Amino acid sequence: MAQRHFLAQARNNAWANHRLLTACSALTQEDFAAPRGGFFGSLRATLNHILIVDWYYVDALEGGSLGPAAWRDEEPCKTVADLQREQAAVDRRLIEVCAALDEAALEAPMRLIRAAGDKVERTERVLLHLFQHQVHHRGQAHGLLSTTSVAPPQLDEFFLQQDAELRKEELAVLGWAEEALWPD
Repeated sequence: MAQRHFLAQARNNAWANHRLLTACSALTQEDFAAPRGGFFGSLRATLNHILIVDWYYVDALEGGSLGPAAWRDEEPCKTVADLQREQAAVDRRLIEVCAALDEAALEAPMRLIRAAGDKVERTERVLLHLFQHQVHHRGQAHGLLSTTSVAPPQLDEFFLQQDAELRKEELAVLGWAEEALWPD
């Protein structure tokens, strides 16, 4: 049951990222990079932060060794198109990680490579932290987007059956079937 929950969270995370970055694609490059406040100063910086942290944690969840090298460039993606491509790729990796989980894997310790020394955390806690991080900073990006001429998308939806028709086109773009959102 827990694996199903984490997989649904990973898919919803990818969908929300898709919605937000699709809205941002309507911005000019100047508007995308313009100073707007927030924690990171611009939409571009905020969305790059989300991506970098995803690279770090997804790599750790996969047992990789990227560690602090994830932060070697604070804004690796200069355009929305670059962010869309890179975010979609790491979102797919996170979905694959969650699809492979079982109870033992969720409870297993995992290594987080830190500059000051490695830390060990339970996998389920790292996943919960990662999803919370995403929601937090997507909310900030949503607020920053509202200061532009582009209307921010709704990001607080989950996969309620009653809304299936409303997300049909987006799921097609993502290559997902409605039936796959809640596998038995």
